[in-house]
Amino acid sequence: MPASLAVINIGQLVTLAGPARPRVGSELRELGIIEDAALLIENGRIVAAGRQPEIKTIIPTCATVVDAKGCCVTPGFVDAHTHLVFAGNRATEFEQRIAGATYQQMAASGGGILRTVGATRAAPEDELVKEARRHRDWLLRTGTTTIEAKSGYGLERETELRMLRVLARLNQEGPARIVPTLLAAHTFPPEFAGRREEYVRWIAEKLIPEVAAENLAAFCDAFCDDHAFTVDEARCLLIAAQSHGMRLRIHAEQFRAGTGAALAAELRAATADHLEAATEETLRALRDAAVQPVLLPGSVFALGRSEYPAARKMVELGLGIVVATDFNPGSSPIASMPFILSLACLQMHLTPAEALTATTINAAWSVGLGESIGSLEAGKQADFLIHEFSDYRELSYFIAAPLRPRVFVAGKEVRA
Repeated sequence: MPASLAVINIGQLVTLAGPARPRVGSELRELGIIEDAALLIENGRIVAAGRQPEIKTIIPTCATVVDAKGCCVTPGFVDAHTHLVFAGNRATEFEQRIAGATYQQMAASGGGILRTVGATRAAPEDELVKEARRHRDWLLRTGTTTIEAKSGYGLERETELRMLRVLARLNQEGPARIVPTLLAAHTFPPEFAGRREEYVRWIAEKLIPEVAAENLAAFCDAFCDDHAFTVDEARCLLIAAQSHGMRLRIHAEQFRAGTGAALAAELRAATADHLEAATEETLRALRDAAVQPVLLPGSVFALGRSEYPAARKMVELGLGIVVATDFNPGSSPIASMPFILSLACLQMHLTPAEALTATTINAAWSVGLGESIGSLEAGKQADFLIHEFSDYRELSYFIAAPLRPRVFVAGKEVRA
């Protein structure tokens, strides 16, 4: 007999039921809400989601019953852009930023990403697992059940592979699902100073084939910017990754227009991330190529900047927007998706409904999992949250509140 779970007395069930593709335009506000609802789950998958009187008639007598006590239930969050694995921290740079130093100035002086590279290279695998597990649990506690996570703090073979193996270990142990991304093209390591072409060639010809052969990454990413990789360098790497069966993501146009978003459209990448400086022409190209923008308001906030991505323009143009934390030790040490929802509403002028869609079903499509997670529909994995309140808008309304939803992954309650 299948293991059955029934969730009853749901005051507001936010199903996100709808078309089997990223939501665009007015669809972002269509949450598929059912009042006085219930869920029936068997073997970790949703069998039925609907009005409680109807669902109660099909609940098996042997089912475990969870009482939602009139509270709101939503899908678990899907965080589509994180840097989960790293050693150390950059608290010193946090102070320097407060005193007026820019991200680019710290990177030029050997800080920024390279500071974390040094600490991560020196850390054994078990230490990285311990730290990454701690970071994962921070995300889980506020409702994130699926996490895209990148390498990129190794910039040489041993540490890049170590980071990806850490992600594989975390994915195997659960409960959160981890979607791994190779980001060896994060910045140039000091040992390749003056030898950019050689480093690009090494990633394309050596590292990518090895990572693909071991099936350690679903995606390949590149940081395309003035202080990172040029468009041509990123193109070389990403084409190599495509040829080895990886899907593509790209850090693009965080600080300046013309740094990678058009390349994302050209290569039909899954996502283009950041886009603070993207022009309307480029946004139209992304839309036409079905590239999903991943917007990262946490990094704008944490860097003390004011140039947030033009989210309202993206909605108007019909792009399938995603919102994520960009959790990392430097530019966005933010692990709370509810806080990111508040930023998305207050600083990018998304509605609470649009922000929720962008962090659930649209985010699921961006990591290639839209058919199995991101909404509460029959046949999908039962990743859901029972909140402390009855209205989904409170997720973004109560800014930085210590929200602790009950978190379920594949129908099992998680206590991180």
